[in-house]
Amino acid sequence: MGVREAAAGEAGKPAMTRRSGADGARALRSRWRTASMAAGWSYPADWPLAEVDEVCAAVLRTADPGAELYRLGGARAEAGAGLAETLLDLAALHAVVGEPPGSTGIVSPDVDAVPSRMLRATALGWGDVMSRQASTCAADNPLTGLATGAYLRTRLREVYAEARTTGHQDHLLVLVALDLSRTSGWSRVVAMTLLADALREVFDSGQTIASLGPSLAAVLVRKDDRLRRTVGNLRLLTADRLAVDPHVAPTGPAEVWLEELPATYEQAAELLAGLGR
Repeated sequence: MGVREAAAGEAGKPAMTRRSGADGARALRSRWRTASMAAGWSYPADWPLAEVDEVCAAVLRTADPGAELYRLGGARAEAGAGLAETLLDLAALHAVVGEPPGSTGIVSPDVDAVPSRMLRATALGWGDVMSRQASTCAADNPLTGLATGAYLRTRLREVYAEARTTGHQDHLLVLVALDLSRTSGWSRVVAMTLLADALREVFDSGQTIASLGPSLAAVLVRKDDRLRRTVGNLRLLTADRLAVDPHVAPTGPAEVWLEELPATYEQAAELLAGLGR
């Protein structure tokens, strides 16, 4: 059973009218995104993915979108989204597809109303990626070369241990965010790769540079008098790198800010978890 038929049967109302081609895909994608944001999606800039477009195309073909939902679930896991948030996003799609023709009103996503085949495909994709990540425990992202959030947490544990010995904390985080909602597909990966290159050029003295999500990077640095100037150089260099490609230029200017570390490692781990999602 395809998602259109499932939505109509489960919700007891006619499925939304399908427009053909790119117009229909854009309309569905827009309504889905709006519903997901309203339901509580944490970071709007992280929602657009190539797999979202694949799911929209499959739905418009009246095909069973199981394979596309599996890939979307995996992509959400790769991006750091939890299972609950991933399934609520799926429920937003299901609610939108089940709307009457021409509807523009607010929908109410309900995970319990989503057909089991859709839930299973999405959850399996999410779970397979999480299992693979747990088994490999790679220390860096193979696309950008940035360290993982897990490695940054390890470094923070060491920093807090050092602070207990010396009696003072002299580290903080430099955070850099791009707006990936302004581009699509591989342009998002290119944008983060260019940002990673800029970060490595500016912070080239052994600092830990990590990815906290699809659009956010962090650098663990020691406080010094040159840091403000270094951050200014990072803004300029990032702008130059992004400007070389018109497809990634809209993701800038990069938002750069300094984040003081909290009093304990446990609080720092919570901070990273919040920043990452």
